Amino acid sequence: MPSIFNKKQVVELTEKLEKAKAIYFTDYLGLDVSSITELRKEFFDSEVEFRVAKNTLIKLAAEKNKINGLDSFLSGPTALAISYDEPTKPAGILKKFNKSYDKPEVKGILFEGKVLDGEQFDKIASLPTREELLSSFVGTVQSPMTGVVRILNAPMVNFVGVLTGLKDSKNN
Repeated sequence: MPSIFNKKQVVELTEKLEKAKAIYFTDYLGLDVSSITELRKEFFDSEVEFRVAKNTLIKLAAEKNKINGLDSFLSGPTALAISYDEPTKPAGILKKFNKSYDKPEVKGILFEGKVLDGEQFDKIASLPTREELLSSFVGTVQSPMTGVVRILNAPMVNFVGVLTGLKDSKNN
């Protein structure tokens, strides 16, 4: 018979799977306490939840949400990096962290309702974040406007230049 704690965990995980934009299933084995603490801090600062969960409880929560295809990820120790707003944010954090520690390994990803294997991680990690896309968009929209302003100001600038030249020639 399942314990009350496990029942609560399944309810929590079910809600998290339902609300999450992306969940990265990772194998954290091999990281020491200070490394995991550092990783948790980076996730916390970026508003990404990082938690360890039992595979059987994750499977039950996935079944309740009618999510199939997670079984191949759910073996061995599993930690979840959960993002509720920006689905690529955990990928960027994990990629940066992996440069220093070569861990945690991404076993699989639940990305906006689609189950992807860990091999897709590099592709997702190289995607720009929402903020990067917005700033690029603003720059693209702003660039033609700046050109139009310069073109409209050019005759005025030339006129002022001619007047300044006339003034200087009269003063000499």
